[in-house]
Amino acid sequence: MMVRRMGGLAVGVAWAAVAGAAEIHVAIDGNDAWSGATARSVAGRTNGPVASLARARDAARAMRASGSAPGAVTVLVGPGTFALPATLTLGPADSGTPVAPLTIRGAGGGRTILTGGRPVTNFIERAGGVLEADLAAAGLKGARFRQLVFGGSRMPLARHPNFDPSNPYGGGWAYADGERIPMYKDIPGESRRTLRMKEADARPWSAPADGEVWVFPRYNWWNNIIRIASVDAASRTVTLKSDCSYPIRPGDRYFVQGMREDLDAPGEWWLDVTNSVLRFLPPEPLRGRPVHAPALRTLVELAPGASSIRMERLVLECCEGTAVVMRETTNCVLAASEIRTVGDYNGSGVSIAGGLSNAVFGCDIHHTGSHGVSISGGDRVTLAAAANSVENCYIHHVGTWHGQGVGVSLVGVGNRAAHNLIHDGPRMGIMFSGNNLVIEFNHIRHMNLETSDTGGTYTGGRDWISSRGTVLRHNFIHDILGYGEENGRWVSPYYAWGIYEDDNAGGVDLIGNIVARCPRAAIHLHNGRDTLIANNILVDCGLAMVEYNGWTSKHSYWTNHLGSMVKGYESVAGSPAWRGMRNMDLHPTNAVQPDGTIMTGNEFVRNIVAWTGTNTALFRFRSLPLHAYRSDSNLIWHAGLPIKTGFQRPGMDEWEAWKALGFDSNSIVADPRFRDPAKDDYRTGSFSPARTIGFEPIPVERIGPYRAPLRASWPIVEAEGAREHPPGGEPAGGSTRS
Repeated sequence: MMVRRMGGLAVGVAWAAVAGAAEIHVAIDGNDAWSGATARSVAGRTNGPVASLARARDAARAMRASGSAPGAVTVLVGPGTFALPATLTLGPADSGTPVAPLTIRGAGGGRTILTGGRPVTNFIERAGGVLEADLAAAGLKGARFRQLVFGGSRMPLARHPNFDPSNPYGGGWAYADGERIPMYKDIPGESRRTLRMKEADARPWSAPADGEVWVFPRYNWWNNIIRIASVDAASRTVTLKSDCSYPIRPGDRYFVQGMREDLDAPGEWWLDVTNSVLRFLPPEPLRGRPVHAPALRTLVELAPGASSIRMERLVLECCEGTAVVMRETTNCVLAASEIRTVGDYNGSGVSIAGGLSNAVFGCDIHHTGSHGVSISGGDRVTLAAAANSVENCYIHHVGTWHGQGVGVSLVGVGNRAAHNLIHDGPRMGIMFSGNNLVIEFNHIRHMNLETSDTGGTYTGGRDWISSRGTVLRHNFIHDILGYGEENGRWVSPYYAWGIYEDDNAGGVDLIGNIVARCPRAAIHLHNGRDTLIANNILVDCGLAMVEYNGWTSKHSYWTNHLGSMVKGYESVAGSPAWRGMRNMDLHPTNAVQPDGTIMTGNEFVRNIVAWTGTNTALFRFRSLPLHAYRSDSNLIWHAGLPIKTGFQRPGMDEWEAWKALGFDSNSIVADPRFRDPAKDDYRTGSFSPARTIGFEPIPVERIGPYRAPLRASWPIVEAEGAREHPPGGEPAGGSTRS
């Protein structure tokens, strides 16, 4: 058996089959009056498997309480679909020990599916092919669900404009009317809850308050979904019931959903809450297949104090919120499972909130409303690690409701994301904030499909201490696309980086990563400080290969956030655990340099940078204090073309001018001789000049998921997405200009 380390704890033994474990069996044809002692019913059907996980949980508790199961207990759940009547909650009373855990495992020859959905089958066909079902007859009287699943996919709520499956990112939008306003221009008193429609998009809705607006306001950083308060038909003004994150400005893209009149496209549905009636226009004949409506927010919850509980080989689907929640638990694991079609704007695949040594391992997680996996925990003052982790997972098509939904959200102290494959989502692959985090051996591609000013990985640092001590190493990050407005049209790729350190983030090590084909640059430091960028391979980006945008003492970001930076610094400065953290002897109030710049302590060494774009610069720097910066021993190759750095001196090209400032004196300009760059094979062999700069080979064979006993699927068959169907921009004729 392969033994890996997760979160600093050896888990190979803990994941081995536990010999002598007491077993409780669950089956579709079981009976909760039975004992669960056998997988099949005995002769005469007087005993056999139980029918529900709740009954199996209670049986395990009783066995432990009576002393009849002093060791491990395994609940073996047979194949079939189990509709959970309520969230399965496990707590301290269900806990095992590291060597004798409680395990809930899918068993038998088929798949074990746990669903929060309720089938709707009693449809009657009405005019226009619309199917109608009485939800009271389906046991869903008064239900207020926001999702509908058919054929394994979410169906779009009735909307205008209609969803465009041929152009899922650029099509299907309306654009707010009015005179354009520069994105970064602040308007005092500007409303965050009004939207003016263009005349062509105004609709004669009979009950506007039934609907809601799905909109990316102002900055295009993420979306809001806000219910409608009223519509003024004369002025075409929509007033929302609550504020958006930012004002909705002319040109911002949106659609309206939830109106009866807009049920007009295949796949759309509408819920008549008052009369408990579902109307559905199926994209294809049902052929006896049920439609499912979620009745639960969470499928499985591990409550505070739960420990040594494992869930393996399960399929979890169809809930409104987060499928699996672990809150302040210890040594709990979800492994070899698939999580699909779960979550709304606030619902993710898995959430690990606090606790110690919990893990998501070997899972396939896709089509989540928000994040794929969200992990937190640890103490920032003492730097005590939570050691929670997500490893060897395949995560894709996340953020289907929430534009800030990411593959992995990693915060806290001492947590880890490793060996994951992440692609297709509206925002970052991995968003992180905290300290001593480890992000390694991940493959991140084709992200940021709906937003701009973003990255494959992202962190911010407005508290001064984020994300110090964190290491990003041996990740492959490429085709980080971005989607945004340029010259009055929405386009992609646009305004995205591979690795993005935003808003004064500091103390991060970027080591041994491969970053390729990002529209803005491979690495961006936005006033990022104390960053070591070493031994990376950066390939074929757009505007520049490396971009730094610093602040000055007069910049509004610095003046506005200095108070929070001082507070953050002083919250940990007296802690002994922080004394070894790089450059933490500098108080924020002493950070401003004599020339007014701030961005110090960064190093760029032993990197390979290769690109072919004629207009792409090597460096793009703004407000960078050169006296506090180091760049050296790099291998640079622009396919024999001039190297732009942004620095000039008479009689010199820009590369010579840069070197004349004292930088890159030990760097060389030469072809790195990658093994097969056309196939993204950037390994360097013995004939590469990379060895002359001290470059250490990147272990590319270890990047991404790996075969293991508790991998949900192997080999991984990657789902189609933006790689196969590039998002492009808005359709012809869809200009946002007024």
